Amino acid sequence: MTTPPDKAELRAAMRRLRRTLAAPEAAGELAAKAGALPPGEVVAVYRAMGSELDPEPLALALVRQGRRLCLPVVVDRAAPLVFRHWSPGDPLEPDAAGCPAPLPLASQVIPDLVLTPLLAFDAAGGRLGQGGGHYDRTFAALPGALRVGLAFAGQEVDHLPLERHDIRLHGVLTERGYRAFP
Repeated sequence: MTTPPDKAELRAAMRRLRRTLAAPEAAGELAAKAGALPPGEVVAVYRAMGSELDPEPLALALVRQGRRLCLPVVVDRAAPLVFRHWSPGDPLEPDAAGCPAPLPLASQVIPDLVLTPLLAFDAAGGRLGQGGGHYDRTFAALPGALRVGLAFAGQEVDHLPLERHDIRLHGVLTERGYRAFP
């Protein structure tokens, strides 16, 4: 896909494309590739919203590998995300952005590996998110954490226009497998 010059225009186009790519079987295909992910004892996953690739089957596979999970929580829309311990089936409540998040009594943790949703990615590790900056602020605050996008393979574009605050991914996991970026 050729990249439109404007990020807002690109986001709209990629949301439309992602809706056409969304297939329930992709989540299972992703889970089958859990062993290809980089190491990390504490892995941040997310709860899928809209047409985002659903990481729940992958989360279950990661638990079977003995990894601990956490979910991101928006406490302050202008601050980095915090992460709270989470296991599949634990109760959730909306955070400050309206996303499902662990209850405040869940312990706060620092992930080694952050799995992030996205609208588009490129071969250089560029990531186009929803535009709120939550993950970029978080990546800046957690420079030691590995950053891996979860996406449909069809979300790859030739080139993403990145700004100074945009932080590249270390890799991406799609229904076709894991790919590390240089």
